[in-house]
Amino acid sequence: AYASRGYVAVAIDSRYHGDCASSMTTYREALVSSWRKGDTMPFVFDTVWDLIKLADYLTQREDIDPSKIGITGESLGGMHAWYAASADTRYAVAVPIIGVQGFRWSIDHDKWQSRVDSIKDVFEEARVDLGKSVIDKEVVENVSCIYHRVYESVVD
Repeated sequence: AYASRGYVAVAIDSRYHGDCASSMTTYREALVSSWRKGDTMPFVFDTVWDLIKLADYLTQREDIDPSKIGITGESLGGMHAWYAASADTRYAVAVPIIGVQGFRWSIDHDKWQSRVDSIKDVFEEARVDLGKSVIDKEVVENVSCIYHRVYESVVD
């Protein structure tokens, strides 16, 4: 749809997804590693770096007006769009779709189940590591710490 209206459109695979994944479990393994070690933020900032490099490329092309580069994404892609535009002013507009969810509200109002279902593997690993028989509010609060390390405003 974008190209038919004269826009240059680029679609990327986020790190640990699509052609950037070495296996079907790459994303799951990255999330579990982040939970267990707390030393990586692979599911957000690696791809944001790629988007900054994409802006480098787009601004060098003569057929692109560098003042009119926008970015969008859905779900995790929405987070990537949001952070890429925050980190790099060459993105003139950002339209994140379902970009960021708030764990704090969902925990306080017992509405966390849908979030658990969307990345269940990391919650299951946390449940086992915490010695719990079921995923409960305590497990969710502990896992939300991963997100707090990555981007504080999501948890608060």
